[in-house]
Amino acid sequence: MERLDKIISSRTALSRKEAKGFISGGKVSVNGAVIKSSEYKVSENDEILLDGKKISGKEHLYIVLNKPEGYVSATEDQEQKTVLELVPPELSRKGLFPAGRLDKDTTGLMIITDDGEFAHDILAPRKHVSKSYAVTIDLPVTEEMKRGFENGVELIDGVCKPALLEITGERTATVTLSEGRYHQIKRMFGCFGAKVTKLHRLSVGGFHLPEDLSPGKCREITPGELELIKQTKTAETR
Repeated sequence: MERLDKIISSRTALSRKEAKGFISGGKVSVNGAVIKSSEYKVSENDEILLDGKKISGKEHLYIVLNKPEGYVSATEDQEQKTVLELVPPELSRKGLFPAGRLDKDTTGLMIITDDGEFAHDILAPRKHVSKSYAVTIDLPVTEEMKRGFENGVELIDGVCKPALLEITGERTATVTLSEGRYHQIKRMFGCFGAKVTKLHRLSVGGFHLPEDLSPGKCREITPGELELIKQTKTAETR
């Protein structure tokens, strides 16, 4: 159990002082009852409405975003729009950050959270949490590329772990990795003289981008989906 003003401050973008102002102004309710005392104790199971909008009482928040082009994977940037700007006020809270990085021109599944341990678990190479991408290149996808990915493409920073490349069209493929080097897919195709023209993340672990989530939209991840993310389905083929 924690004080209401502390819960609101930690679960939103409001300061403790601002939270107290909302509470004393009668704009906060707990389980349907208006509460005007900042010292009122609440648990993570209580339903808290701030100015009519529900806020999460959970210790950590996990959000899935369908990232559009034009946004950088950062918490703040002086010159460019960040993915956190796409998080609606009812899901916004202090400490949120993108778990992993998608380039500005890359789209698709992105996880935003305030749980550092969780982010480390899905990003650490030794955890082998796979990530799958739909890729379009400027040349026909070949069997040579497929074999090369399966054997491990050699980059300037070392040989990549084996990756799955499934040919889906003349110039399209699905690529599944179990590591996440800088511009890895772009550099891997570059070794075959090809340029990636479109890159879209489809899944992390066993969790796929929800089909009903439009570009630029996000929602809270369910407990069942969290377990799918943690699945260690490796992309290695040998």
